Amino acid sequence: MTFPERFSNLPEYAFPRLRSLLDAHAPGGEVVHMTIGEPRHAMPDFVGEVLAENIGGFGKYPNNYGSDALLSSISGWLSRRFGIAVDPETEIMAVNGTREGLMNACLALCPETKNGRQPVVLTPNPFYQVYAVAAVTVGAEPVFVPATRETGFLPDYAGLPAEILDRAAIAYVCSPSNPQGAVASRDYLRGLIALAEKHDFKIFADECYSEIYRGEKPAGALEVAREMGADPERVAIFHSLSKRSNLPGLRSGFVAAGPENMLRIRRLRAYAGAPLPDPIQAVSARVWADEAHVEASRALYVEKFDLADEIFAGIEGAGAPDAGFFLWLPVGDGEQTALKLWTETGVRVLPGAYLSREVNGENPGKDYIRVALVAPREETRRGLVTLRDCLYGKG
Repeated sequence: MTFPERFSNLPEYAFPRLRSLLDAHAPGGEVVHMTIGEPRHAMPDFVGEVLAENIGGFGKYPNNYGSDALLSSISGWLSRRFGIAVDPETEIMAVNGTREGLMNACLALCPETKNGRQPVVLTPNPFYQVYAVAAVTVGAEPVFVPATRETGFLPDYAGLPAEILDRAAIAYVCSPSNPQGAVASRDYLRGLIALAEKHDFKIFADECYSEIYRGEKPAGALEVAREMGADPERVAIFHSLSKRSNLPGLRSGFVAAGPENMLRIRRLRAYAGAPLPDPIQAVSARVWADEAHVEASRALYVEKFDLADEIFAGIEGAGAPDAGFFLWLPVGDGEQTALKLWTETGVRVLPGAYLSREVNGENPGKDYIRVALVAPREETRRGLVTLRDCLYGKG
């Protein structure tokens, strides 16, 4: 299959599909946007000041991999948050948000063959769409593994046939998961890392929602791998400031991995990457060093988690998640439900099927809608009450 042919088989991205579904119809009430995961809490109040202080940096080429100050700040955050020592010079690289990192790491690290055959890239289903596109780009076979209520909304990679696992080159895992908000336990991560050691594949851990939780903070894949004494090249982790710090427009994150993996990731960046401008790096360094704004934002999400639990009390499967900022609501037919909500109430949500792939005639997201809890509290309350009354009857 040629390179263009690989992409011709990709389904349309979720949000163009949503516009095709809804935009031909008038909203049935005041519009409430609950589709895209774009944080709307306040960003740190010092961002503008740091950007202004470093504005002259736009006049020169930035460091390809991240400034010393930025990489040291990230390393410090990893130490405080996960208790791990990560060398800023050899094990971290700044990226333009996790999407770029998740894509380019696959380009840099996926082999052309595995055990003499086409490699496999494992991805949860539902999933963040870049996982599948990365697999297709490198000529690997994407294998979509259901992440359903029965599996705790995390993929059961251990249940795959040995023939698939022996061809696996990379396994993507998202914790807290998008869209379901499931958190991978230490036991789950230990099992996955042991599986990767046995079958010799790499784990790409998308942890961009790790700082939005209630109760116990989520464990990290690199943290658990270090505790186990796993191969240092086994796990790569991806974080960003989009969700943690309400800065999606900054396009700033990082990948951390073993030194051999990082050498290859950095080599690709040197030829084909887009480094962050120096002023953005300066802002990022300051933001990774500050936790006060993260704690304040997390408290607002916890309020909305509690709000969702209150509004959907007694409705099976409709409570707030453990982490992340989406509700994953079982509704029967997600596409028809999204259309009903839009035309009858003006509430705009995303059908779960648009985040999933049909495998053997089954799409694990088809009976769900994803509802983003990113708006201010009262707007979120209005949207959730309207949604509940429309779908489940007045509370």
